[in-house]
Amino acid sequence: MTFKRKKFGEAGEALAVQYLKGRKYRILETNFRTPSGEIDIVAEQGGVLVFVEVKSRAGGEYGSPLSAVNTAKQKKLVQMAQRFRARHNLWDQDCRFDVVAVSGEPEDPATWQVELVPNAFQWK
Repeated sequence: MTFKRKKFGEAGEALAVQYLKGRKYRILETNFRTPSGEIDIVAEQGGVLVFVEVKSRAGGEYGSPLSAVNTAKQKKLVQMAQRFRARHNLWDQDCRFDVVAVSGEPEDPATWQVELVPNAFQWK
């Protein structure tokens, strides 16, 4: 990953946090790490535990940010969410998976667009 892409990804995650806060999400944790990867944002909204994957894409490269959350990525997110729930004893709390897509030109924040997809895929 190039430095520019890494910085854009970090900026995308920070923008996603602010975007979610503006929509009444309470941020519980960012960058929750497990042996199999990390969950970008863990939040709560209306009593529901929300695991958020943030995808940033520069100028449409590599397709839609949302298309990057394929079946394999979904399975991995579910496994990581189970670790979070176990660590915090949250087995009885309802949960869902949202995706935030950030797209635009990395050098020009005025072009950045944010799209939220609540309940992007089903908990299995």
